[in-house]
Amino acid sequence: MSGSAKGRARGGFKASRHGSGAGERASAAGNKSAQKKAAEQREAKSPKVGTKAVSHFLRGKRIEPRKIDGRETVVQLVEGTFQSYNSGRLREACALFTELMLDKQVTVGMTLTGALTPAGLGMSTIIPLMEAGFVDWIISTGANLYHDTHFGLGLSMHRGNPQASDTVLREEGVVRIYDVFFDYDVLLSTDAFFRKIIRAPEFQRTMSSAEFHHLCGKYLVEREKALGIPQKSLLAAAYRCGVPIYTSSPGDSSIGMNIAALALEGGTCVIDPNRDVNETASIVLHAKRSGGQSAVLIAGGGSPKNFALQTEPQIQEVLGIDEKGHDYFLQITDARPDTGGLSGATPAEAVSWGKIDPDKLPDAVVCYLDSTIALPILTSYALAKRKPRKLKRLYDQREKMMRTLVREFERANR
Repeated sequence: MSGSAKGRARGGFKASRHGSGAGERASAAGNKSAQKKAAEQREAKSPKVGTKAVSHFLRGKRIEPRKIDGRETVVQLVEGTFQSYNSGRLREACALFTELMLDKQVTVGMTLTGALTPAGLGMSTIIPLMEAGFVDWIISTGANLYHDTHFGLGLSMHRGNPQASDTVLREEGVVRIYDVFFDYDVLLSTDAFFRKIIRAPEFQRTMSSAEFHHLCGKYLVEREKALGIPQKSLLAAAYRCGVPIYTSSPGDSSIGMNIAALALEGGTCVIDPNRDVNETASIVLHAKRSGGQSAVLIAGGGSPKNFALQTEPQIQEVLGIDEKGHDYFLQITDARPDTGGLSGATPAEAVSWGKIDPDKLPDAVVCYLDSTIALPILTSYALAKRKPRKLKRLYDQREKMMRTLVREFERANR
């Protein structure tokens, strides 16, 4: 028998792991008879039965949640009762967001996927995050921005029963997004609004989606004032806060469809994806080169997630500029990682692409939760724990950030 074989007991485990000798720590791989007798002796000797945490795996805080009494705050609920599984991941997400991502030197990008604004998440969470300076730039599906506009126009969305007959709903002119119901005229009115403003001279040019949404936000601010309604539209809020909003697929929404329709009339409004790719990369590079860090808060997955994360491969792989990846990664998703889809891709996988700094991987958090549950809790927790940050107003810095990108690109490719 070889020396290495002699040093191992049954099952190929090291003998020291079996706990078969006197005074050795018990383990599931150890001598069961000896462990059983040792436990019985401890019980007979003293009522103070317990185990001493020796393994480094047992250094985590003990699970001893507070009793819920109805008087707890969101912070107390998260820190005191969210112990494990995905409640534990949400607790970790809240800590990551408030303790690291909201440092004043960190630039926070947020991505929005799924029908969040129809469910009111724009008003309840995203606007408060922007106004507190907790979100500095956004990549969203066009659909979220289109449905957000309903609220800014004073149009109504309603709770509904997802079991209702869709045939009957169609006959009654009611559209549904699962359990969100609204009148078909909401679509027609919103389409008419976009066609009216996009016909304006200031839209007749090629621009980034951030420029386009900024102009839309300006008109929505005016409409909210004219209607005398409170600030409900995130596009309007982004305009006020100087938060650039990009969309990764401009044609994949009713907004893009209306732009296309106006092109048939001779309209010259064009959203240039090349500008979007370079502008978003410049935001990340400028954050790093100004002595700060870059963080991504991902609600859902899909194209906006990739568009935010591809900023680093654009900087490194395509432009040839030395960089390491985003510093902080926080995702809320219901997508599995084992199907190969981008929505469920883990931050560890993103490291292999250069999207995430490998040194910061231990800080990354993925919550497998519905965003409509996680975002309100995360927002309330952050607003309770952190004071507002000074608005970075990145929209107003786009030219400056692009100069940084161009300068570094030229230097790297001489």
